[in-house]
Amino acid sequence: MSRNEKELDGVTLLGNQNTHYSYDYTPDVLETFENKHPENEYIVTLDCPEFTSLCPKTGQPDFGHIIINYIPRVRMVESKSLKLYLFSFRNHGDFHEDCVNIIMKDLVMLMDPKYLEVIGLFNPRGGISIKPFANYGDAEHQDMVRQRLLANFHQK
Repeated sequence: MSRNEKELDGVTLLGNQNTHYSYDYTPDVLETFENKHPENEYIVTLDCPEFTSLCPKTGQPDFGHIIINYIPRVRMVESKSLKLYLFSFRNHGDFHEDCVNIIMKDLVMLMDPKYLEVIGLFNPRGGISIKPFANYGDAEHQDMVRQRLLANFHQK
């Protein structure tokens, strides 16, 4: 079943040929659409292998891979708006751990998902790679929150 125009009311960036790329952190660009299957519990994975931000101390660019997994409730994030949102970190100066937590909090506020996790796989700087993991779950998914947190803690 195709989506109708009413279901696409909040989706303004997709198909827009005059896309504006903000080089400064801009959560306002995020858009959602309705989940047509809220009765199903399923996982959506969004993969951004070209994430960049800036070191808050040196201003040097940091390169990473962001993976977002979530179980939607009513609203879902529109992928082009997510791309523009993640691009807006380009000149944002924060540590890797901060970026991952900011992304998680913004997406939780935007969608109110049942469960959401953000994994950051950052390229090494000074011989050390940083892999922050942040997750959120509603009351029904607290076991999953703990299990995924521990699984990522023990990951090599």
